[in-house]
Amino acid sequence: MTQRMMTGRELSQLGQASTRMASAQEQMTTGKKLSRPSDGPADTTVALKARAGVDQQAQFTRNANDGQAWLQTIDSALQGANTQITRAYTLALQGANTATNGQTAENALADEIDQIKQGLLATANSQYLGRPVFGGTTAGGSAFAQVGVTDASGNPVLDADGNQVQQVQYVGDGGSVSRRVGADTVVRVDSDGQSVFGSTADGTSIFDALDKLSAALRSSDSDGIQAGIQAMQDARTRISGAAADEGARMNQITAASNVASDNTLALKTVQSNVEDIDIAEATINLETQTTAYNAALAAISKTSQQSLLDYLA
Repeated sequence: MTQRMMTGRELSQLGQASTRMASAQEQMTTGKKLSRPSDGPADTTVALKARAGVDQQAQFTRNANDGQAWLQTIDSALQGANTQITRAYTLALQGANTATNGQTAENALADEIDQIKQGLLATANSQYLGRPVFGGTTAGGSAFAQVGVTDASGNPVLDADGNQVQQVQYVGDGGSVSRRVGADTVVRVDSDGQSVFGSTADGTSIFDALDKLSAALRSSDSDGIQAGIQAMQDARTRISGAAADEGARMNQITAASNVASDNTLALKTVQSNVEDIDIAEATINLETQTTAYNAALAAISKTSQQSLLDYLA
């Protein structure tokens, strides 16, 4: 073997040793086994899939958090509505004693019923991030609104004081707001206002019932007051059903959120296994490659120091 060939081979080996040492140094510096696809094509495929899975689970978690916020808003609104309707029920029971209350007391009860109606209207228009939680997908800021009542000819209907009669109407839509919280799990996060508070279209809403109860109290209409008592009982039952439905959906989202958290942990473990180095192993590898490089460097150094006399000896 000629001197040139020997030198060429040694330089090639030195270059390979340098490359291996540089790779070991890069791994120690970055903490990653995979810096580019060529470092491990098969592992790169696994890592990319794991990263995509982590991103997907993170989105499910964000959706779940948003859905929980919607449902928490609904839960608070339903609790408030139940408190208000229960108070109206109590007032209706008091108003049933028309023979002993006197009209002044009945009027005072009616005034409080009117106040409860306004408070309940505000509750029914509860919002999350500017969107009414009982209004479906409406672009407006309210699920219910007070509008002036007109007759068949379009003329305003006036009360005893000459003011146009106001009636609560549903101004939301029939749409629903949903959040995908899992690969196969989509949960509705709003509540249908007319299912919760009754239909304003056919006059069976809680607002209509409160109007009728107020009018019955002012006129000492015993039958009307009894009807109001029953209407308040029905409304409380409806609210309780809505609360149970909201609770079930909250549980579904919570369970899905827990699954997303578990999946994220599992995927990050897979990602770490194929991407991250083992510090102890990487340290030993770097020391080994550094030693090999220094040995190759020393060997080529000796070869380059030979003279013509070394070959004539």
